[in-house]
Amino acid sequence: MQDRPLSTADLAGTDDVRDRRDQETRGPNAPANTPVQQPPVPAEQPPLFAERDVSGLRDRWSDVQAGFVDEPRRAVEQADSLVADVMKRLADSFAGQRASLEKQWDRGDNVTTEDLRVALQRYRSFFDRLLTV
Repeated sequence: MQDRPLSTADLAGTDDVRDRRDQETRGPNAPANTPVQQPPVPAEQPPLFAERDVSGLRDRWSDVQAGFVDEPRRAVEQADSLVADVMKRLADSFAGQRASLEKQWDRGDNVTTEDLRVALQRYRSFFDRLLTV
């Protein structure tokens, strides 16, 4: 079996996830064209990736965009794969942070309130970014 690139549909599980979530945010009786209220974006947010990773991802995006002229369909497939890769990296990062905290708990180590506060702030910052248009 040949490995195929991960897609956003693979991560989301369905193609209509966004429509369903938008409807849940608007409310069951709101028309589909009702705008979704967005929280304000804090001025300073910690970076989600190291600068060298950001540079590499931007280079990959430039390659995808440049390929659109010659092969538009392939460029869109590559763009989807790149976005899926970024989402996977983020999920892995959060999963790693949680695993680290859980290992401390399993060993009976005290996880400081400060460690938990930093973790929660990171989740909140990322959550806010996801909900910002």
